[in-house]
Amino acid sequence: MRTITTTQDLADYCEMAKSQPYVTIDTEFLRERTYWSKLCLIQLAMPGAGEAVLVDPIEGADMSMEPLYDLFRHEATVKVFHAARQDLEIFFVEGRVFPKPLFDTQIAAMVCGFGEQVGYETLVKKIARENLDKTSRFTDWSRRPLSDAQKDYALADVTHLRVIYEFLAAQLKKNGRAEWVEEELAVLTDPATYTVEPDEAWTRIKTRTTSGRFLAVVKALARFRESYAQAQNVPRSRVMKDDALLELASTRPTTQEELGRSRLLMREGRKSEIADGIIQAVKAGMEMRPEEMPRIDASREQIQVNPALADLLRVLLKAKSESLGVAPRLIASSADLDAIAAGERDLAALAGWRHEAFGEDALRLCRGEIALSAKGNEVRIVRL
Repeated sequence: MRTITTTQDLADYCEMAKSQPYVTIDTEFLRERTYWSKLCLIQLAMPGAGEAVLVDPIEGADMSMEPLYDLFRHEATVKVFHAARQDLEIFFVEGRVFPKPLFDTQIAAMVCGFGEQVGYETLVKKIARENLDKTSRFTDWSRRPLSDAQKDYALADVTHLRVIYEFLAAQLKKNGRAEWVEEELAVLTDPATYTVEPDEAWTRIKTRTTSGRFLAVVKALARFRESYAQAQNVPRSRVMKDDALLELASTRPTTQEELGRSRLLMREGRKSEIADGIIQAVKAGMEMRPEEMPRIDASREQIQVNPALADLLRVLLKAKSESLGVAPRLIASSADLDAIAAGERDLAALAGWRHEAFGEDALRLCRGEIALSAKGNEVRIVRL
């Protein structure tokens, strides 16, 4: 097996890949001790018996990734990943580039009836008829040297992917659902998917308290935590965990002594640089003008759900997903069904390919234009 550690070798391989209809790609990374993922290894494989290689950015510390990014921009070659979100985030953060065109075998497998969030190992067994050696699953990919077993494990993530991609691409062509996958991939290649603005960080924190002043302090603390974590490249939890943040938003310490009484703030958060930031954030939250205070969108909690209709929509979704061979969760969530039953219409479950697969009949059911009947294990749609 070959390991690439120089820009020239990477450029040579990527030039060869440009002549191929597709290339399979995977990464190994660490994120336990950092805010941004640390890229440790890239695996690439060409079709058929084409060469599969490892690209090592640790051993090749001076290697430029630009040849790989140039391959990403080469639209004649499909870039194939499995569960691509975290891989794409790494490349977007480091290179500000998305692979185009892109194919995600996890999304394609869900559209082709392999279940929800289907794992790579499952697809290898069902499609490639192979078993994966998972003994290197918990490798620390930042440590060198890598053993042959670890390298074999890493390469297996792109060699079997060739068979999986060709099978799923053929299935999508056969069932006419390639556009369904394209709609889902649009989310993965949207920069907003990977951009966390400090001012919006508070919306990720779960709280039932709707007090404007409390939320103002939550927003200020979350903004400080996000900005500090990004700047120092440390996990949010190293600054303070959510429960500690909510405690501080309630107690609102104004001095180091008051901050020291926190029950939930960990040792890292008591260091002077973070402690000063916390106190300043509390102050900013307390001084926030009423018109600037955040407000929780309570509309979803206030919607009047028709429970009987919601139950019928669940039956319809199950019937449609089974007949189409598509994972139900990919079509609509339980919250989506409740929202439809409450009269909401501006939902992803009612747009795009989902409208064709489920949304059109869901709206007909809501309007009383169709009914559901059962015969044995089959649920049928009856037009009224």
